[in-house]
Amino acid sequence: MPENTLTRRDLNRATLARQLLLSRSEGPVLDTVEQLVGLQAQLPAAPFVGLWSRLEAFGRDELLELIEQRHVVRATMMRATLHLVTASDYWLLRPTLQSALAHQYGTVLGRRTKEIDLPSALEAAQSFFATPHTFSEFREVLERLGAGADIRALAYGVRTHVPLIQVPSPAAAWGYPGSTRFVTAQSWLGRPLPEETSLPELIVRYLAAFGPARAIDIQAWGGFPPLRDELEKLRSELVVFPGERGGELFDLPEAPRPAADVPAPPRFLPEFDNLLLAWKDRSRVIAEGHLRRIMATPVLMHPTFLLDGFVAGTWKLEGQGEVATLAIEPFAPVSTADRDALVSEGERLARFMDPAAQSVQVTVT
Repeated sequence: MPENTLTRRDLNRATLARQLLLSRSEGPVLDTVEQLVGLQAQLPAAPFVGLWSRLEAFGRDELLELIEQRHVVRATMMRATLHLVTASDYWLLRPTLQSALAHQYGTVLGRRTKEIDLPSALEAAQSFFATPHTFSEFREVLERLGAGADIRALAYGVRTHVPLIQVPSPAAAWGYPGSTRFVTAQSWLGRPLPEETSLPELIVRYLAAFGPARAIDIQAWGGFPPLRDELEKLRSELVVFPGERGGELFDLPEAPRPAADVPAPPRFLPEFDNLLLAWKDRSRVIAEGHLRRIMATPVLMHPTFLLDGFVAGTWKLEGQGEVATLAIEPFAPVSTADRDALVSEGERLARFMDPAAQSVQVTVT
């Protein structure tokens, strides 16, 4: 095996360092969101928990203020899923992602794309969402338009083709209500998105946040078609390692790659955290046999926790109110030291998520 072959633990520690999960950062919230190339945001609270685990003394109001001031936005981005990203990243990266989003639309809907009048729906959406509206309200427009019988397919086409941003609500505990309104990015940001794309820059940003990685990992993260040719153009600017599981791993020359035995503290992750979705091969952070155990349903993921840098179980917050209980379910028995560390970290997380609770407790089953 070559001397510079990267093992599973090498990749784990490199990833944790870049994801700020080896040690919490003291950096500003806005810079952190940008460094991470956004955070998964299918559930409103998830980005807050993700930042709490990555930043020292992170307060909910810090992120809420950035959202209210439009410095951070919630929108459809990588893999056609909701992300919280900086406004500057949305403006820069959304045009680059458009081809991937269109590819995702065709892949998900298949033949249904041939049975609907998407251009008419897109034209209607551009004017309708110039001011904030819900998709339930837009459904009525589509029905009147007669653009096609498959309303759900048309709505998905709009989400993947029209740059829309979700409108926050000051009354919502985590920034966004259950029934969210959408508005065009141009209306929300006050300027049109550029026509230029920046795929090389997006690849470099990915490697800075998630590398070292294979071409297929970058494809899986962004929902892109094959990227091998694009990586070849960047090869002279990158370093390339053989992987323990085969193939080439691309990386930035100066990116952190800590030793495989660097200690990794316990960390709690929210549902759909980037750490679990950024690669085709996720074995650097979770054993293949555990993947099915973190899925609540085919489309819903449990919150998880890390021990020694790898997913070791799930957690949930119960009984919010007078007593907030954080229930931890390890995949296997844990040592006394790990149990104590989880309880300590879990108590802090419970207080962050439910600051009004009179007391908190942590259970480990």
